[in-house]
Amino acid sequence: MHEKHEKTNAMRQLDRKKAAYTVHSYDGGALSGTEVASALGKDPGRCFKTLVTVGKTGGHYVFMIPVAAELDLRKAASAAGEKSVAMLPQKELLPLTGYIHGGCSPIGMKKQFPTFADATIADGETVCFSGGRVGLQIETTLAVLQSVVPVTLADLTVRPLQGSGQPGPAQCCRPEQVGGTMGNGPDGACSGARCIRPLRERKM
Repeated sequence: MHEKHEKTNAMRQLDRKKAAYTVHSYDGGALSGTEVASALGKDPGRCFKTLVTVGKTGGHYVFMIPVAAELDLRKAASAAGEKSVAMLPQKELLPLTGYIHGGCSPIGMKKQFPTFADATIADGETVCFSGGRVGLQIETTLAVLQSVVPVTLADLTVRPLQGSGQPGPAQCCRPEQVGGTMGNGPDGACSGARCIRPLRERKM
């Protein structure tokens, strides 16, 4: 099926490994992660978005979490061995990774950065993530993904408050408040009441 699509860097790397994968396409441009899952008829719990961050030391880290989940920056920092991490400014995404907002894949970046995935990625047979271009998703197994990119599994997401079904309190997601959580609030802002500047996640 993937032979029908123009190759992206992510596909080329998978091809070099002779890895099995499927490419799914969707219309509508840079949709939210949950909208992409819906367009493809996929369980949003099996569709992961790719978030690029920068640590207190200046190092860069890649995190994969379910599209409907929120990245807990404290947990992310702990997994990366950093005091804190913040979302990479959108204008820096293309020169750093070679990918644009809405089409950022964990495979095929300009440089291989330490990559982490929420532990729930191991719960299903396959996982979907960006194919390296807006409108394309790659579906493959965790084993295949890890054969191309060293992926460390960790608890990375904000947990709902017990009995509420809602995420716990989130702090402001401004870059100077990097100890908080990155959320799915309106316009991509965190869901914390103190957030005063929307900062869109690097979806998918």
